[in-house]
Amino acid sequence: MAGQFAGKIALVTGAASGIGKGTAELLAKRGAQVIVADINLEAAQRAVATIGNSGGVAAAVQANVSDAAAVETMVKFAVDTYGGLDVAVNNAGVGGELNPTGSYSVEGWQRVIDINLSGVFYSMRYEIPAMLARGGGAIVNVASILGSVGTANSPAYVAAKHGVVGLTKAAALEYAAQGIRINSVGPGYIATPLVENSLDADTLSALANLHAMKRLGKDTEVAALIAFLASDEASFITGSYHLVDGGYTAQ
Repeated sequence: MAGQFAGKIALVTGAASGIGKGTAELLAKRGAQVIVADINLEAAQRAVATIGNSGGVAAAVQANVSDAAAVETMVKFAVDTYGGLDVAVNNAGVGGELNPTGSYSVEGWQRVIDINLSGVFYSMRYEIPAMLARGGGAIVNVASILGSVGTANSPAYVAAKHGVVGLTKAAALEYAAQGIRINSVGPGYIATPLVENSLDADTLSALANLHAMKRLGKDTEVAALIAFLASDEASFITGSYHLVDGGYTAQ
């Protein structure tokens, strides 16, 4: 598995922390040259240093995925830095405010849709031509368990993640015959530093108990699924939505 992505160029958005960082590290460990993209450039540079210290190859780029021009520049950076693009993991996202639909702010709605849904579209809009120039590639979009089920007080997030699943399926059909596979993943609640540092012990316990396994997931568990879907081992998988949720949606 160490050379699974040897010779491949990978781009991961929201890669400075959590699932994105875990995925960037795993792809680099398995041989990919990785572009670590994040709105926080300093954090992205720290992630690149971590990858380099482990013997991997990576470069950092600042990118606000809600800005189409910035996303175009991000993809161009990947191509200019390493010569092309073979794998893309569109992970950048925000949770947004917690309010019922009738009280949800218009500004809050727009921000979540801009980042979580439009950001995935913008990313694919520029990643796909770069991959076609290489003869194909693989894209994994990070949705959520809330891409298939709902939850109260997060209407923008639920709508955006449902949209990511649908957008993935549409794009997969468009490019399957041209050598680009496009899939999405639906993580449950994951024990990232952001989650663990912002919630108290009782809330974390309550979230864990929502899953059949009675625990939160790990970013490495999500990264393993993403890496599989991005690899040649998943060569007959496209247009699919894959859950990694500790049994959350089976209940």
